[in-house]
This record gives sequence, C-alpha cells and structure tokens, in this order.
Amino acid sequence: MAKYDYVIVGGGHNGLVAAAYLAKAGKKVALFERKDHFGGASCTEELWPGFHVSTASYVISLFLPEIRRELHLEDYGLKVLPRNPSSWTPLPDGRSLLLGSDAKENQAEIAKFSPQDAEKFSDYEALLDRVAEHLEPLLMAQAPNLLPGPGRPFSWMRTLAESSRAMQAARRFLKWGEETAAAWELMTGAARPLLERWFESEPLRATLATDAVIGTFASPSSLGTAYVLLHHVMGEAGGKRGVWGYVQGGMGGLASALQQACQDLGVELHIRAEIETIQIENGKATGILLKDGRSIEGKAIVSNLDPHQTFSRLSDRKALPESFQRALKQFDYESASAKLNLALSEAPQFLAAPSQESLHHLRGTIHLCPDMDYLERAYQEARLGKSSSEPVLEITIPSIVDPTVSPEGCHVMNVFIQYAPYHLKEGSWDEQREVFADRCIALIGKYAPNVPGSVLHRQMLTPLDLERDFRLTGGNIFQGAMGPHQMFLARPLPGWADYQTPITGLYLCGACTHPGGGVMGACGRNAARAILRKG
Repeated sequence: MAKYDYVIVGGGHNGLVAAAYLAKAGKKVALFERKDHFGGASCTEELWPGFHVSTASYVISLFLPEIRRELHLEDYGLKVLPRNPSSWTPLPDGRSLLLGSDAKENQAEIAKFSPQDAEKFSDYEALLDRVAEHLEPLLMAQAPNLLPGPGRPFSWMRTLAESSRAMQAARRFLKWGEETAAAWELMTGAARPLLERWFESEPLRATLATDAVIGTFASPSSLGTAYVLLHHVMGEAGGKRGVWGYVQGGMGGLASALQQACQDLGVELHIRAEIETIQIENGKATGILLKDGRSIEGKAIVSNLDPHQTFSRLSDRKALPESFQRALKQFDYESASAKLNLALSEAPQFLAAPSQESLHHLRGTIHLCPDMDYLERAYQEARLGKSSSEPVLEITIPSIVDPTVSPEGCHVMNVFIQYAPYHLKEGSWDEQREVFADRCIALIGKYAPNVPGSVLHRQMLTPLDLERDFRLTGGNIFQGAMGPHQMFLARPLPGWADYQTPITGLYLCGACTHPGGGVMGACGRNAARAILRKG
C-alpha cells in the first residue's frame, strides 16, 4: 500500500496549488485526478481538430501574483495575454460602448451616452480599486474562525487563537475611514441600486452589472451582488487590477504550468484515477480507495471537491456529526449558468461594429445585455424554472488575441450564459440542451447576422453537464453560492473557516472555502498553509 503525508483528491487548479505548497514544505504528496488531464474546470480541450477550447473557465485575472512568483509559473510556460479593449457592448439600435485601459478613451465612449457618467466613471473605478486594495490581503489568508459551528462547539482556546487574525481583519476595515459606508455596501449590498446612484446610462449600468451576477442565481437587485461585482475586479493577471486576460493556448496553460511545478517539487501526479471512497477509521481520514481497487494511505486527505462531493458522495456520512449533516443539506449550490462553445469559420460581423475590417472591438468580453431591465427579466424567467427566453450572454473570442487556439481564418467563441436554472419546471436539460443552444445562437445572430451560418461545431454545457463533467454540484461554478451567508468566516460553514472538517485529517481546499470561486488559487494556497500550521 502506497503511503504519503498528504493525498490530494482532485486535480483542479486549487488542488494543484495545494499540492505544490505542501511538497515545497518537504512533504510527500500524491494527487489523484479522475480525468485524463489536470485543471478541473480550468482546462483546454481540442474538441474539434485544430480548435483548442477553454471548455469551462475561459479568462484569467484573479489568480494570485504571489503564486505565480513563488511557484515560478512563467518558467513553466504560463503566459497571460492582456486584453485591450476589455469590454464591448453592442446595442440593438446600432450603437455600442467600448471600454478598455485608457481613461480618456473610456470617457469619450461613455460620453456618447452620458457626459455626466463619463466624468464620474474614473471616481467609480477609483473607489472599487481602493476597497479591493484593502480586501485583497484578506483573500490571501485564512478567515478568522471565531464562530461555533455544526459539529464544532464553541471553544475559548480557538477563539483566543483566532483573535489576532480577527484584529488584523478589523484594522483593514478601520482604514476605510469615511468610505466605510460605501465599502460596506460593496461587500453586502445589491449592485443595481449602487450602479443606479452612480450612473444614468443604461448601457454602462448593464455592462458593469453583468460582473455582479455572473455565476450566481441572483438579479442585480439581490443583496450580495455588489460583492460579486467587487470580487471580479480584484485580480490583476490581465495587466492591471480588474483587467482580464487570456492564457496563451487556453486555460489549460495554467494547469500545465502548475503540473510541471508540482512534478519538479516531487508531487506524484495520477490521472485516470477515480476515487471510490475516502477511507475513515475511528473518526479519522486514513486514505483513499480507488475504483480500480488500489488503496492509498495518507496521514491526511485534502479534497479539492465541494462539500456535497466530498462528504455525501465519497465519505461515510455516519462519520459526520448529525448537526454537520443537517448543515450540509442547507449549503447553497443554487446556480443558473451555462456555457456554449463554438467553432466558427470566420470572425463575427456585428451590426454595431465600428469597422468590419478591424477586429479591435472583439478582443475583450462582448456583452449582449442592453439594459438593467433586460437582466431582471432574464432572471425572473429562470426563477420560475424556465431557461431565459432572452438570456444574458458574455462572449469572448480568444482566437482574436491568441491565434494558436484555432485554425487559420477560423475562430473559437466562448459564450457564458445567464440564466439557465439547474431545476427546470418542465422537461429536462437532456431534452432542452440543443433547443437552448439554438436560442442562444439565434440571439447572437440578431447582433452579428453571419454567426449562425458560420458555426462549424458546437458544445452546449447546461448546469447538469457542468455537474456531470466537472463535479460541480448544481452546476455552481463557484462550488457554492457566494452570497453574504456563505462568505468569509462562514465559508463553507460557520465554525469551519479553517479548511478543517469534522473528520480528523480531512481538509478542504477548493472554491467552497474562503475566499471563494474564480481561477484564483488562493483557496489552495491558504489551505496548504493552514494544514502545515496544523502539522
């Protein structure tokens, strides 16, 4: 029987990061991934000959620069291609809004819709930048684990041990001074009223609001969406804070760099190694049993999977306290996201394009969402158990910036879709998958008429497919909703913000832990550091 200090369950980017840091500390580490490649949802697949598709995750910004430096990922081939302009919103009336890194150009674009908004935009960006600057250090450290939790009674010893961590967090809040109210709203409030106070232009409001709902089953009027908006401007992998980039060759380039870093640090990496169960004896995790019958022993097990997959599918629920089991049933995986990947024979020709000869406007994210009410209507339909008749589409065409991902003259189009509820009132996703894909392609055709006829291949990933293919319960791309009820010291559950679980020697390191979802790597790094402190 193979024996290790740490056994990592799942080869997503957080699992790879955790493995690297544990091995860097001199520990014997093995990682097991059920697929034939690493990266989890951060992968690249050649779905069709010559088309290298970022199947699920498709852009990068949040990934911690500390991890890139500490693991020397650039030396292993990681290259991030900045996108400028970063955002383009074509409108049904032929107008459009183009935003990028140049403040003066942004002002000129916004002034087409509102001179007042053009003047205020730099102040808005500055506010988000200041709040993000204070919050980012909190993302790179364990959240204060002060609360009593299910299966974990209140402990004065733990509270005292965590008090310094809580004081550090509190000091960051105090530094906001007079901006405390604005910062608090960004952390707990709704995006719509915030954006409506700042701006009067609907295209600008809607463009910004899409970042507040992406991956969530919420409208911009829902509490907590302001934080999701803020969360998406806290990275700088695209060159500066809030600017997103493409990984050259697709998102799998990140996984490839992490894989090579792990190998050089001595991590044993295993693919096509599906886990049957996490072995537990007398309340302690002792190893894993693979579906091929192999038994792997570890002093501790580190799961990159979400709580449902870890505890309900791979573990014996009888080993968990009843209060923890009840809390698991209440864990919120609600989501309404889908992904459509297209191979195109030619570049899209948008009716609102400034020039059909230049593809400059196609470098960033294309938002098909003309106003806030459009967002609300799409959400309300999904809340009633229907896929949106006019969904919100965020489109990227990485081949415009990175020609290595498609054959010459052809293009890859990634379409992230809101809203597609996991639970449909009528029918099933297996029945509705292609119908919904047709609807999304037809909607794109209203803005870019040549697209429907240029589709060579397509792949539709419904919430059910995301669950099946990537083990994302409920199709939630963040391994759990990112509302105030499941963030910071309450992620994944109150009392369990330290990456530990009620089973001794079983830890979590995925996006279900603090600081949450996105291709960030912080969960894996934080977990590894917490595990090493625990010894």
